Amino acid sequence: MTKAVQKITLSPSRDIPFNKLVLSQSNVRRIKGGVSIEQLAESIAERTLLQSLNVRAVLDGEGRETGMYEVPAGGRRYRALELLVKQKRMAKTQAVPCVVRDQGSALDDSLAENDQRVGLHPLDQFRAFQGLRDSGMGEEEIATRHFVTVAVVKQRLRLAAVAPALLDVYAADGMTLDQLMAFTVTADHARQQDIWDKVSRSGCDAPYQIRRQLTEQTVRASDRRAQFVGLAAYEAAGGVVLRDLFEADDGGWLQDVALLDRLVAEKLQTEAERIGAEGWKWITAAVDFPFGHTHGLRELHGVPAELTADEQAVIEALRTEQAKLEADHSQADELPEDVDRRLGEIEAALQSFDDRPLYDAAEMARAGAFVSIDSEGRPRVARGFVRPEDEVAATSDERDAGADANGDHGTGVPDVAGRGPAPTIVISNGEQDGSDEDEEDVERPLPDRLISELSAYRTLALRDALGQEPSIAFQAVLHSFVLATFYPFGSTLNCLEISLRTPSFPAQPPGLQDSAPAKAIAARHASWKAKLPTSDKDVWAVLTAMDGTAQAELFAHCASQAVNAIFEPANRVHQGRLSAHGVRGRLEQADRLSRAVGLDMVSAGWKPTVDNYLGRVTKRRILQSVREAKGEASVQLIAHLKKPDMAREAERLLEGSRWLPEPLRGAEEDITPAVEGADADSLPAFLNEDEEATEGADEVEEIVAAE
Repeated sequence: MTKAVQKITLSPSRDIPFNKLVLSQSNVRRIKGGVSIEQLAESIAERTLLQSLNVRAVLDGEGRETGMYEVPAGGRRYRALELLVKQKRMAKTQAVPCVVRDQGSALDDSLAENDQRVGLHPLDQFRAFQGLRDSGMGEEEIATRHFVTVAVVKQRLRLAAVAPALLDVYAADGMTLDQLMAFTVTADHARQQDIWDKVSRSGCDAPYQIRRQLTEQTVRASDRRAQFVGLAAYEAAGGVVLRDLFEADDGGWLQDVALLDRLVAEKLQTEAERIGAEGWKWITAAVDFPFGHTHGLRELHGVPAELTADEQAVIEALRTEQAKLEADHSQADELPEDVDRRLGEIEAALQSFDDRPLYDAAEMARAGAFVSIDSEGRPRVARGFVRPEDEVAATSDERDAGADANGDHGTGVPDVAGRGPAPTIVISNGEQDGSDEDEEDVERPLPDRLISELSAYRTLALRDALGQEPSIAFQAVLHSFVLATFYPFGSTLNCLEISLRTPSFPAQPPGLQDSAPAKAIAARHASWKAKLPTSDKDVWAVLTAMDGTAQAELFAHCASQAVNAIFEPANRVHQGRLSAHGVRGRLEQADRLSRAVGLDMVSAGWKPTVDNYLGRVTKRRILQSVREAKGEASVQLIAHLKKPDMAREAERLLEGSRWLPEPLRGAEEDITPAVEGADADSLPAFLNEDEEATEGADEVEEIVAAE
């Protein structure tokens, strides 16, 4: 015989005046959290009460009902209603929907109501916000009605806009909220799905890895090109900027690289035309120029332009504002963004007044300027450089003009800068030179042969005398170095035949001109240049006036320009440019010099990146670098990846490790040779799944790298 199922009976509901309700001491909630009472009161005022109160009749000492009801479950709602009564926004006799309980325990009811409450799944909240917006509600209104900031609303709407397939994965706990947030940097659903398919299979699915892959074909807003054009101009031209609403993104990523490059080229062209209008013969414009691109060119020295009264007033106002901003924030650990931006604008404005030297029009007619972009995205203009071919033409013209004026094409030697013939040496001693004793006694130049013989003796005597004066010898060598470094096209020929040649870089990494050493050298060079005279003829007197410390510092700067620690590829050695022994000797001396000066390449700003090393070597070498720096456990994290992903992950792992490739290590360090395929067989299968497929490609890469 089947036992009948007992039917449940729900507690009755009643509308009870608010002034007949009291808060129960059986309510288990003691700690405040979540939405505040004030916010809940506003929600009730906006929407009325959405959930009834749970009440029990208050009994007297004999067990009879008193007409009052206590609230064991719904205390926060009770307090919100109480606040509305105090604010006179609700009558104290307002009927309140209540569920009346007379069975069980009030404490048990309160605990059960809070225990069994299930919070809204984040995805349901995202979609609810999206539904509100689709119904016509604006982001600010949504934020106001649900007591969150507009930024939170934007974030949740962006999450709801992720590819539906990925939202389904998130709903099924197949990805974390942090991973879902990473996908919001792009609105391209197909790309989101493609990246998820890749990272979910590889295991490299950390949020930062997802963001990196989604933005790998973009340009950061902090890139010099983006700063030069400006985000407003880029977006006005139809460009899309990807933004991360959940992480600091430094302005986001510019998606249309081709558009950005076109805008950069157009703005550079405009800037070049503006500079060209000053009267230069040529202008060369590029995003960046290689380090040392002005070597071999003569630099003109302009004079500062005079400032008008209005310009001087502007400068004083800018300096006053700059000083005030710096004083107001002198104790701050970090400048506010708007203050930092304004200080940058002031610095650029002040610099613009200094970058207006005046040049001789005739010199400008055969000289030119380089226009590029500095690391902060500002135009960088280097004016007044004369190419050797323009020097030759000018020298020839001036020589012809001088010959026509003097009626003599055979006397005099043109100086280095082509400024006309040097003066003829005349020695008057009352004697005649020549075999015609009957010829009239006239003063004639000494024969060249005689002068050469006399000067030979003087040279030998001068060598002996200089060899006995160490301090003068040091100054003479310093003088030679200064002329070679700062006056390569000067008129003064040095009697000390010491060659100081600044070698060029046959190959150089991107951004070398903006590296820490390059900036330090340029600043030091500019500082010394400002202390030296305009004319090379006055250099000796200036050096004589310097103390020993200043002379030594200047000597070190000049001597450093001749350092050549560059590796020459084997094909250049084979072509006879260098001997293999000579290359080895030069690099050994460079190692010795590095130890003497305590060279630290990490402190000099070098660190391994995809661009400068990891993306240009084989997978085996990438793994070897991680193995040396971080150990085998880190190698196993990336060993299964394809090369581009492996290089990016290696860059992250090596950050802060002070690891250096062999060519940058000091000669005294032990260099652990790269072990081909070390521990590959001991790795788990899922970490080795694509090694065999890429083994042949790695061998090809090794051959290419060796070449």
